[in-house]
Amino acid sequence: MDNKAIAGIFYETADLLEIDGQDSFRIRSYRNAAEAVEASPQQISDLISDPKQVLAIPGIGKGMLANLQEMFKEGRLSLHVEMLTKYRPSMLDLLKIQGLGPKTIALIWSAYQVCDVEGVEKLAREGKIRTLPRMGEKHEQKLLKAIEDYRRIGGRFLLDAAGAQAQKIVDHLCDYPGVEKVTPAGSLRRGRETVGDLDILVTGPACCDDTEREKLIDHIIKLPGLMEIIARGENKVSFRLRGGMQVDVRFLSPESFGAAMQYFTGSKGHNVAIRQRALKMGYTLSEYSLARLDDATVVAGKTEAEIYAAVGLDYIPPEMRENTGEIEAAEKHTLPVLIRQEDIQGDVHMHTVETDGRNSIEEMAEAARERGYKYMAITDHSKNLAFANGLDDERALKHIECIRAANDSIKEIRIFAGIEVDILGDGTLDLSDEVLQQMDLVIASVHSHFGQSAPDMTDRLIRAISNPNTSIIGHPTGRLLLRRDAYQFDMDEVLKAAAQNKVAMELNSYPDRLDLCDRHLRLAKQYGVRIVINTDSHHTSHLDKIKYGILQARRAWLTKEDVLNTLPVDKFAKAIKRG
Repeated sequence: MDNKAIAGIFYETADLLEIDGQDSFRIRSYRNAAEAVEASPQQISDLISDPKQVLAIPGIGKGMLANLQEMFKEGRLSLHVEMLTKYRPSMLDLLKIQGLGPKTIALIWSAYQVCDVEGVEKLAREGKIRTLPRMGEKHEQKLLKAIEDYRRIGGRFLLDAAGAQAQKIVDHLCDYPGVEKVTPAGSLRRGRETVGDLDILVTGPACCDDTEREKLIDHIIKLPGLMEIIARGENKVSFRLRGGMQVDVRFLSPESFGAAMQYFTGSKGHNVAIRQRALKMGYTLSEYSLARLDDATVVAGKTEAEIYAAVGLDYIPPEMRENTGEIEAAEKHTLPVLIRQEDIQGDVHMHTVETDGRNSIEEMAEAARERGYKYMAITDHSKNLAFANGLDDERALKHIECIRAANDSIKEIRIFAGIEVDILGDGTLDLSDEVLQQMDLVIASVHSHFGQSAPDMTDRLIRAISNPNTSIIGHPTGRLLLRRDAYQFDMDEVLKAAAQNKVAMELNSYPDRLDLCDRHLRLAKQYGVRIVINTDSHHTSHLDKIKYGILQARRAWLTKEDVLNTLPVDKFAKAIKRG
C-alpha cells in the first residue's frame, strides 16, 4: 500500500462513520490521519517497522498506528470492511454527487434504506426526497440535476490528476532495466482539459523479447494503487487504478514508436484526416508504420516528424491535433509558432495570507523570482468574499502599502499591487473607484449570483468591463471542471466590449478552471482581445500550474504576441493600467 491508498481507506472510513452517525471526534481522527499520511514525504510502508517514526507524524496517534499495522499485516482495515458491508460500496458513489453530504445520505438511508445513485434518483423522481426533514422540492430538483451531471462527467479526471498519475507510471516503468523510452499519449498529451483514460507507450529491449516482456508486465502489476487487471496480452497490459482511471500500457519496437505516438495521441478526427491524406498519396498509415500501398515498403515509423514529412506536412504539435484547420496550415507552412512556458515573464494573479492564501507577499515574490519571472502581482480578494477574509477599502489601502514595501526590498522582480475585486450582481465593483485607481492592475471576477439569466449576466460583465479601473476579467465563465458548469452569457458581446475597452481576458491555469477554454481563447483572438495567463495561486507551489494554462493556450493556437504577460515589465505595466 502506498500513502495515497492508505489515505483513501481512512477518508472512506471517515465518510462512512459520518453516515453512520458516529462520534464527530472519531470521524475527525480518521480524516486527520488521512491528511497526515497524504502529506508525509516518506512512504508509511518504509516506516511501519519502527512505530516511533510513525507516531512522530503529526495526526498519527496510537490508535491510528494500530490501524496502520493492521492494514500492512492483513491487507485491509476491519472497520473499513465492516462499514462497507453495512452500507455497501455504492454508498461511496453517492458522496461524489454535489449536494449529497454524509448527513443527507444518512437521512435517506434511515428513511428508505437506499444506498445507490439509481435508488436516490428514483426517490427524487417520485417526490419522496422532498418529504424528508430539511428537504424540499427545490432541493429535490437540484439533486436530480447533480445526478445528471455526475453521469455526464463520470470517468473523467482533471488534467493535473491525470498527469501526476501518468508520471508515477512513467517513473515506475523507467526503473525497469531494458526500458528506454516511456511516453504518455492520448488526450493527456494533447492537453485536453479533462482526461478519460491513460495511454502509455513503452519501447526498449524489454519490450521486444517474449520472456523479458512478461517480466516487465509482472513489474507493472506491482505499481502502487493498481486495483484490477483488465487485460494482459502480447503487446499491451490494461488495468484500473484506485479511483477508477483505466491505463493501457503498450509495448513497441523502436521502428514503430513514432507511428504509435501519432496514432495513439489522436484525436480521432485528426487521425482520420491524416490517414485519408496518406491513402490519396499511395500510403497506408497504421500504429505500426507508414507504408506503400503497392508493395508494403515501410516509408516512416520511428518518429512522428518523419511521418508528417512523408505526407507533405510540417510537424503538427500534439495540442493542435483536433482537425480544426491544422492540416491545411501544415500543408501551407503557416502553422503558428505556439507560445511556450518560457515566454511567460510574470504571473499576475495570486493570493496571500491577507485573505485566503497560505503564504506572505515576500514568500510569493521569492517563489516567483526563483522561477525566473521579471514581475508578479498580489491580487487578494475584496470584501464581498467574506469567507476568504476579503479586503474592504481601508484594508486594501494598507495592503497596497505592504506590497509597495515588499517591492522596494526584494530585488530582481517587480511586484505590482493589485486586487481581485468582485463583480457584484448589478455589475458594479466591490471596492470604491478611489481605491481601485491606486492599484497597478485590477482583476474583476464573478464569485456569486451564478444563476442570473444570460442577458443579465452579459450586462453585468459588460458593466464591469466598462469600469475604467478594470484591467482583466478573471476566470471569465466561472466554470469548475467536473463540478460546475459555466454561467450563461453572450460571449461575443462580452469579447466585443473587452476589445473596445482594451480589457484583457484571463486564462486561469488552475486545473479545475482552465478558464477560458481553447474555443473561447480562439474567439478572443479573433476579436483582438489580449490574454493574460495566470495561476490564481494560493500557495507558492501553485505557481507550477502555469503549465496547464500554456497547454490550453497552445490548443487555441496562441502565440506569445497574443499574451500580455509575455511582455517586458515596462511594456506590461503600460498595457495593463487603464484608470
